Amino acid sequence: MLTAVIAAVVAFLVTDSPAAPRSAVDELRAFVAQHALDEVAAQPFAAVAISKKDADEAREILWAAHTKQIRVERSKEIESRVLVHDGARMPFWFTTFGEKPPTGRSLYISMHGGGGAPKQVNDQQWENQKHLYTLDEGIYLAPRAPSDEWNLWHQPPIDALFDRLIEDLIVLEDVNPDRVYIMGYSAGGDGVYQLAPRMADRLASAAMMAGHPNETKPDGLRNIGFALHVGANDSAYDRNKIAAQWKEMLEKLAADNPGAYRNQVELHEGKGHWMGRDDAKALPWMGTFTRDARPTKIVWLQDDVTHRRFYWLAVDEPRAGARVVAEREGQIVRVVEATNIDSLCVRLDDEMVDLDRDVVVLQGVQERFHGRVPRTIATLARTLTERGDPRGVFSAEVAVTTKPSQPTVQAKPANPPISAH
Repeated sequence: MLTAVIAAVVAFLVTDSPAAPRSAVDELRAFVAQHALDEVAAQPFAAVAISKKDADEAREILWAAHTKQIRVERSKEIESRVLVHDGARMPFWFTTFGEKPPTGRSLYISMHGGGGAPKQVNDQQWENQKHLYTLDEGIYLAPRAPSDEWNLWHQPPIDALFDRLIEDLIVLEDVNPDRVYIMGYSAGGDGVYQLAPRMADRLASAAMMAGHPNETKPDGLRNIGFALHVGANDSAYDRNKIAAQWKEMLEKLAADNPGAYRNQVELHEGKGHWMGRDDAKALPWMGTFTRDARPTKIVWLQDDVTHRRFYWLAVDEPRAGARVVAEREGQIVRVVEATNIDSLCVRLDDEMVDLDRDVVVLQGVQERFHGRVPRTIATLARTLTERGDPRGVFSAEVAVTTKPSQPTVQAKPANPPISAH
């Protein structure tokens, strides 16, 4: 009799009781099995505040979905050795050196010279660049510039093409996202001068050989290594004189900011535009750097090619010439400078702050935000799909105004219910 009663109760619980509500993480797992990753952030479950444990689990689920999507959608472009973005076509070549470390391979992107020359001249420069340097370890990759114009390495498509290339190789060639480097010779060096400050949050270090900076400034180089090699007799376009000026600038920045703006600058005596590979000493120096993806202080100066994010900061409307200086300590983020910018998004995770406690954002003496910043799957998904960088994924964000005398802005999303898993 007792056995029959127990069986009846079990049958009732299985068939008639309502199903337990699924957690946000369970809903995420089910959703990504059927839908594209870029649809996640718009789902209702993605706006629910989650615990640290759930955020860690959601991050793993999202990364697994991302890698699967990259393998399906991008393998052919790596096999074909050609990337295309907004009509710009960039062929590339690469070879691999050394044993793969447990944390993944290093990636060195090496830009050829030429520019402002016929296609065959730039093609030959690309062939030269393929074999100009060797590595102890890593992938040495030489791209062919999409155009033959003088500014072939710092036109708008290049940033997006390099972002896509890095994103692909992280998954398809097991590149360590914290060990990505760029270098370039002559016109390729021009590209390094321009790209390194505005893409510094992607890089561990960079090396400029025999190039010209044009209008660019070194502000954004604060958290990476920067090598600069020019022949002391390389007087065309005043490359040698400008290199000497940059040497002084970098030395002053390093002196004024201990531990930052680390640099290696050498004007090679007796050398002209061709340095006879003396500049190759930059490579082992570059390799001593590993990216700091969450530095405690950021200097973000927008170039003429703008970006929407830089380390743990983001903007909705990037403006050329905008400058932001921000730093963090404990639970406090300080906006030290905000020039030509109206609002700012501060990205956070539990590696940076304790998200179970209040966070304060200050601008000067004004409190721009004070409160809890919720972890959400939407922020995790959005920061992942923006650039496919596993170390560039954040679980929380707060948008603040940087206009004078504006009220404190609340966290977004504001006070959602917490989903425990």
